[in-house]
Formats: sequence, C-alpha cells, structure tokens
Amino acid sequence: MGGLHTPDWDRDGADWPNREYSRFVEAAGLRWHVQRTGRGPVCLLIHGTGASTHSFRDLLPRLAEHFDVLAPDLPGHGFTSRPTDDEGLSLAGMAAGIAALLSVLDVAPTIAVGHSAGAAILCRLGLDRTLRPAEIISLNGALLPLSGFKHPAVTPLVRAIASSDWVSRFFARRLESPREVARMLAATGSTLDARGMELYGRLSRSPAHAGAALTMMAVWDVRPLERQLASLTVPLTLVVGSRDRMILPGEASKVRRLLPTAQLVQFPELGHLAHEERPDFIAELVVTHARLRGVLVPSRGLSIQDP
Repeated sequence: MGGLHTPDWDRDGADWPNREYSRFVEAAGLRWHVQRTGRGPVCLLIHGTGASTHSFRDLLPRLAEHFDVLAPDLPGHGFTSRPTDDEGLSLAGMAAGIAALLSVLDVAPTIAVGHSAGAAILCRLGLDRTLRPAEIISLNGALLPLSGFKHPAVTPLVRAIASSDWVSRFFARRLESPREVARMLAATGSTLDARGMELYGRLSRSPAHAGAALTMMAVWDVRPLERQLASLTVPLTLVVGSRDRMILPGEASKVRRLLPTAQLVQFPELGHLAHEERPDFIAELVVTHARLRGVLVPSRGLSIQDP
C-alpha cells in the first residue's frame, strides 16, 4: 500500500467536522488524528470500520458539555497514518495502537463508547486490563464472528485481495458515484442527512482509507474475544438499533448469553449508525449511565436501579 497516501488534511479536511478540536499525535509509529474537547472525566469514542471522527460529528459536542471527550481516527482511517504491517489493522493491533495513544496522551478514560468494530476494540482493551473505565457502551457492536468469513480456506485469499492497491483504487473509484455511496449507507439500515452522506463519500473516494478498511476486515478476528468475553469485568451496555442490517439485533442476545451481566438498550427506529441518526438519544444515554456509575454527579433522585 506504499503508493496510497492518507487523505490530505489541508485539502480533504479543510471543512472537517469539529476541525477546531483536531490535533496530530505521534504514537506507536503512527501519526494519529485526534479530536479532543470539553472538561471533566474522560470519555473515549472509537469509531467503526470505514468511518472516522466524522461519525461523532454531532455526538462529540453534546458529550463535551459533560466530559473531556477524546476521539481518534483508527489506524489507516481518516487522517491517521497506516501501520507498515497489516497486523496493525487487526483487532489486537488496533487495541495495542489505541493503548499506546492513550499512554502518550496520559489519559485514563472513565467512560468508553465504541461503535461496531470500535466496541470490539474497547472490549479487547478491557479484557487485557489496559483500559479500565467504569463502563463500556457498545453502539451496535461487532463483537461476534461473521459466519463463514474466517474459514481457514477463505482468509488468506481475502487478505491477499484486500491488500492489493488496485482493489483499493477500484472501490474508491466505484464510490465516486453518490448513488453508490447512498446504496452503501442504505445497507446499514440508517438514514443520514446530506452532510453525513457527503463525508462518507469523501472518505470512501480515498484509496488509502478504502484500502485500510478492506484490509482491516480481512485480518479481523474476534474469535478470541468471543471465547474470553465471559471474563470481561468492565460493565458492558449493548445499544442496539432494531433496524440495523449490518450487525443484526439478535447478535446482542448472543452476547448476553456469553456475558449475562451485559445490559441491553434498544432503539426501535434506528439502524447501524444510530449515533449519527439520533446523537441526542445516544448522548443522553451516555450521560445517564455515567451518572449511574458515579462518573458524573447524579441527578436528583437518580439511582443505579433506574433504566
């Protein structure tokens, strides 16, 4: 992937959401794009595959009214550089990268919110005891293996194809069409506004970003996480959009069978990108749970038994 360059911050990021809170940090051999704003206990936001900090464009400012909010672009995504080794895009590699970033920033998140694959990264960090927040909030978390995707006969072929520069360029060119971007987002079960669709389209047209997302999917393996999930001691809340077409709502019930202490919160009218459709709902949920955990000062009359 040496010929594929990270999107240009001055050009592609000139009007990036919450740009005023952006900075670049060196950690784990990468140049990370990080957004940070607000005061209070640290709330960590981790986006999913193929996304970036833009995914939290409306959620981040709401949470910043209560927290010191930290949101990085994952390795190879958005404006963060790509690891030289593809294993840096694996679940273990991503978790190690985030751990190194938090160490450089000298922060210990007290609430951690992850969307899709981002939730798996947070759970991996929790299992490794690298991250010890009061709670992990999974937004349509991709915590279980996709059926058939990790068959031993399939994985090397998928990895070889996904790691090819020409494949990344092919997908990026295909997504130059707004119709293709709209089709891709419709598959999530979510309805985004024009700004949200434009931002995903802008990222998807970058071969470097598309290549990192494809390779991440090719090297991703949550089977160890699945086997160890019952040992997770950090409280876990599973937020599920009932219209999610990517991580089917029933997956949360499977997770709860592995980890019966996990709480389940459902939003009937939302899809995979629930936090982008209704950032107000998700912000209220995060703040409420932070109060229940004692991270924020509880509202009058609020107790841990409240829904």
